[in-house]
Amino acid sequence: MITTNTVLDPLAEDLAAVIDGVAGTFGTAAERTVEGELDCDPTQPGRSLCWQYGLRVDDASDAVRTLVDVVLPLMENQGWRTRDRSNPRELIAQFSRDGADFNVHVSRVGDGVAIVGSTACVPVP
Repeated sequence: MITTNTVLDPLAEDLAAVIDGVAGTFGTAAERTVEGELDCDPTQPGRSLCWQYGLRVDDASDAVRTLVDVVLPLMENQGWRTRDRSNPRELIAQFSRDGADFNVHVSRVGDGVAIVGSTACVPVP
């Protein structure tokens, strides 16, 4: 179910711009992996939706250093709260602000970077 003119529209537009900007700090073209609405509650499909946007940057040299030295300070200066969600396979930074959030995943092996965003869940009218 795709909706239009919802409270998600401005959040989605703002979040897409932020994510595109973050992807640009890694210095390569980004490939969009997902863009659209998702059901928040699979037990009640179509009743509560969130918007998700994903990018993958496959050829990012020094991606960990870029995340730590460039992206983290930039996002914090713009009022984003940062939380470390890292695991043994990936360095993961979660950013949250004004009901929107996104994660930057940097593989600990290789150069791939994936950036995924999602807004807060909203009820469908």
